[in-house]
Amino acid sequence: MRGLISLIETNSSVVDALKNATKIIAPSPAYPFLLAARAKDCPLLVITSSSRGAEDLAHELREQHSYVLEFPAWETLPHERLSPRSDTVARRIATLNSLAHPKKDNPIVITPVRGMIHRFIAEISRVPLRTLEIGQEISLTDLVEHLALNAYTRTDLVEKRGEFAVRGGIVDVFFPLAIHPVRIDFFGDEIEEMKYFDVADQRTQDPVTEVIEILPCREFILTPEIQKRAAALEEKFPSASEILNKIAAGISCDGMESLIPMLVDELETIAQRMPQDCEVIFLDDERIKSRSADLIATNDEFFQAAWSSASLGGDAPLPVEATTYLDWQALHDVISDCGLTIRSLNSFGSDLDVDATFLDFTPIEPMRGDSERAIELLRQGLSENKSVIFSTSGHGMMERYAGIFRSADLPVHTLETLNAAPTKGMIYLCRSAIAHGFSSEDGALLFVTERDLSGSKSSGRDSAKMPSKRKQAVDPLELKSGDFVVHEQHGIGRYIEMVSRTVGGVTREYLVIEYASAKRGQPGDRIFVPTDTLEQVSKYIGGEAPTVHRIGSGEWQKAKGRARKAVKAIAGELIRLYAARTSAPGFAFSPDTPWQRELEDAFSYIETPDQLSTIEDVKQDMERPYPMDRIICGDVGYGKTEIAIRAAFKAVQDGKQVAVLVPTTLLVQQHSKTFAERYAGFPIKVVGLSRFNTAKETKAILDETLSGTADVIIGTHRLLSNDVVFKDLGLVIVDEEQRFGVEQKESLKKLRTTVDVLAMSATPIPRTLEMAVTGIREMSTITTPPEERHPILTYVGPADDAQIRAAIHRELLRDGQIFYLHNRVESIDRAASKIQELVPEARIRVAHGQMSEGALEDVILGFWNRDFDVLVCTTIVESGLDIANANTLIVERADNFGLSQLHQLRGRVGRGRERAYAYFLYPADQPLSELALDRLKTIATNTDLGAGMRVALKDLEIRGAGNLLGGEQSGHIADVGFDLYMRMVGEAVHDYKAGIIETGEKNRECKVELPVNAHLDPEYVPGERLRLDLYRRLADVTSQADVDAIEAELIDRFGPLPEEAHSLLKVAALRAQAKALGVTEVVSTGKFLKISPLVLPESRQLRLTRLYPGSLYKSATNSVLVTIAKPSGWSPSNPSPTMGDTSLLAWVSTALDELTTKESKS
Repeated sequence: MRGLISLIETNSSVVDALKNATKIIAPSPAYPFLLAARAKDCPLLVITSSSRGAEDLAHELREQHSYVLEFPAWETLPHERLSPRSDTVARRIATLNSLAHPKKDNPIVITPVRGMIHRFIAEISRVPLRTLEIGQEISLTDLVEHLALNAYTRTDLVEKRGEFAVRGGIVDVFFPLAIHPVRIDFFGDEIEEMKYFDVADQRTQDPVTEVIEILPCREFILTPEIQKRAAALEEKFPSASEILNKIAAGISCDGMESLIPMLVDELETIAQRMPQDCEVIFLDDERIKSRSADLIATNDEFFQAAWSSASLGGDAPLPVEATTYLDWQALHDVISDCGLTIRSLNSFGSDLDVDATFLDFTPIEPMRGDSERAIELLRQGLSENKSVIFSTSGHGMMERYAGIFRSADLPVHTLETLNAAPTKGMIYLCRSAIAHGFSSEDGALLFVTERDLSGSKSSGRDSAKMPSKRKQAVDPLELKSGDFVVHEQHGIGRYIEMVSRTVGGVTREYLVIEYASAKRGQPGDRIFVPTDTLEQVSKYIGGEAPTVHRIGSGEWQKAKGRARKAVKAIAGELIRLYAARTSAPGFAFSPDTPWQRELEDAFSYIETPDQLSTIEDVKQDMERPYPMDRIICGDVGYGKTEIAIRAAFKAVQDGKQVAVLVPTTLLVQQHSKTFAERYAGFPIKVVGLSRFNTAKETKAILDETLSGTADVIIGTHRLLSNDVVFKDLGLVIVDEEQRFGVEQKESLKKLRTTVDVLAMSATPIPRTLEMAVTGIREMSTITTPPEERHPILTYVGPADDAQIRAAIHRELLRDGQIFYLHNRVESIDRAASKIQELVPEARIRVAHGQMSEGALEDVILGFWNRDFDVLVCTTIVESGLDIANANTLIVERADNFGLSQLHQLRGRVGRGRERAYAYFLYPADQPLSELALDRLKTIATNTDLGAGMRVALKDLEIRGAGNLLGGEQSGHIADVGFDLYMRMVGEAVHDYKAGIIETGEKNRECKVELPVNAHLDPEYVPGERLRLDLYRRLADVTSQADVDAIEAELIDRFGPLPEEAHSLLKVAALRAQAKALGVTEVVSTGKFLKISPLVLPESRQLRLTRLYPGSLYKSATNSVLVTIAKPSGWSPSNPSPTMGDTSLLAWVSTALDELTTKESKS
């Protein structure tokens, strides 16, 4: 868009104002252009009133100016016991570092007022940062010490920013601003190679070609001098002794930044780091002034709130009276001390103000999707001989608008970017991230953006990818000592530890599991499970505390038998459902059309990998000739709606209708709006059916549905009533599936055998979870959080007014909104007036289900449009309200809610880029019930992104799981544990499909005991968790290809394989081979190798004695004893040298092959 700046600079009044005026009045869309024009002459420090404003401005300015730096503010207040995020800190330090080493261009530094008034440690960025590149000489220990000093956390597996791991000569580091972590391979003291790797599977990708700077993860670096001061202060301040103690020991901990004023003498502001001739520009200075006062007041409130919660037994606040914030006057003093000029840009001002200079720019009136008006506006601009520019955020939309304008006979010229001043008489269409446009009479200029026309915000940012999380298979072996585990042969026991044993020169690792003792009063019996049979072991999920079984007693077999019998009955029922569905004739949708691609390109976010694979799955299901029945589990706000939008679009392309079923009327509105926005410009009619419609509207909608003019019908369960008749229904989408009862599900089931059904849910209720886990419905899970999401900070504690007041103020400070949940309609108005007393300046409205539709709609729309700050409401908001600007949730009486409710509620916040806070409060004066305590504990511990599935599994534990199709099942799950139960159902279903029903129990154990050193050395794979994970996966392999994949991964992650790891892979391959043949043991006994059971017909018995003389076959037990061959090199003076490790494995594998393959006729 640099062409626009040159246009603006032709206007002499603008140029003059930029040079001389102290206060310029212009609409905010013109700010980026004015700032970029000014930055040609001198460096700028630009101050905005909020963090979001700073980010958006920086984003827009990067198109106009090549050297834009962001200096973000900490998202925590100085008195909170929280530390700022590592990427915020690293971005700040990177900016300070760039300022210390100036480039030829003038920098524009953008900071919110919070970053401006906050003083940081003067030492930061005084020393150049250390860098890493290939071929550089640096000792590994030196690098590790440097990372530890810069507050990187050492772990065994790098998953988050600011972590590092060391394995032999390999160091994995995730730098705070990097998109992917880096694997650094040392050869001696030299960096041999550096590659990026993927967090999901820990495999390396592209090599690193550039020099990498090591940015610190904290600004507060614990130097020896600071450690000394902390130790000296420890006795003086007992309430801070815990943190001071850690600082004195050199350990970084959360919240230590709040002690900076006590431990550091010299502090500076960003103004002191700017170049000499820099100008400081305030955007809307009045707003900034009041914001800075509020910040200081709220910080004080947190300090007071911390004291009042300390009186209830919470942590006492840290004794720091001094704060690192400057007030307004002090800030001005600092700026004038630095000798910098102060100016301001305001969007409004008064004629009486002598300093104010008005510029001739007017903002574009919003057109709310009325393309006729837009065409008229552009046509008028051309007739007035103005330069006309129209910008869109994406390429697909640019093509689309070019088509619309051409069909209205307007002259159009499309460009990717506008770098030169546009000529007149033409409409220039270009791509740009600028949100809003403006026009100028003097400058003869008209600039309109896509957002002026559509009104909806598309965030067309190609924002840097967040690292995709490791696939959240509930990590099969997150085992801690004392956890309950289920062993398939022996029952429920307690996991103790992992040990390695060396017997006869052979080392193996074992899991020790303790069972109830066989004799009263004796210690429990322990079994050692070799790690290569780890697939027999799973973590117990079921009731609260199961009884531990005795080894060898019949109780485990009985429990398994009971469960197996029940499972058989269920499997038959499930199969009937499944068969009915797969044999029913469905509609096979046709492949994607070009329109589909255009719709998908217009999506303004980057799809996460899970989202893409799920969309792919859904499309394939739709293209099959029988009805789809798929459930998508994705955490709240993980982009499930987008999948629905694309699936619905695909169905409409084939002339089918789509019904979208949602649980509440509010969601009908929200979805109608979202669908209509995404389908803008396509000939698709979206209608919403709910109790908000008048009788007349409802009738019109029903007629349209019947005649087929309505394509997508969104509605509550009203859609299932008998008067709703579809002309040609092709797809039903059920959103928030956990909210529908059995009756509604039944009426859906009738549809299910004929139309495609796509269900979506964040916390699937246990029943649907089981149906999906056992594979009756296809299930996709979305576990990757969308870009720029952060976990929600969850606070569970007694209710306290000071805390509530401070929390509301904190949110108001960043222009956010608050949900306050009070779940009793009769006293909700009292609750609202109480909050009004606590926070008089907040604008508050109330919403609950007993209000009239119109009033409720009014309130929710008002909240959506940011007309007020606090919504005091009942759980009506629980289901799917998506308000990105609401980032604080306060729940009263959280002890009365169910788990999935708490999780859904928490999902209402944290949908934007800001850090979100959830407060679950319970009355300070009443005891909590055991169940409520359990729930609150679960919600407090599972705060990670994507915790929905885990909460659902825990819910299964707390409630016990009902039968998939009835109520009698939970007992069996408690008996054998969820995992094993699921496996049983899965197997029973599989057997039914295959048409075999065995009465005996399957034994999948296979014992391989050979004198071979086969294990993962702790030197090679450090960390028990990682070794367990690999052993588990090796125990599950079924083919040589699986083994090769794990081998490649080991070499990539941990370096070249040591001898015993090679053997381990070969043993795994051998077990897979033996299992496939149904063999349960391959054991070396003295001079024989025993293989059983193996049935040999006579021809094979002959082959056995011919190939391996001296071997035996016992037909009674079906076991084969093969003579172990002597290595050649035998002589009477040197009796049998034993066969070595690897050659023995190869020999066993060949022997198995020889005895089981058909003889070729030679």
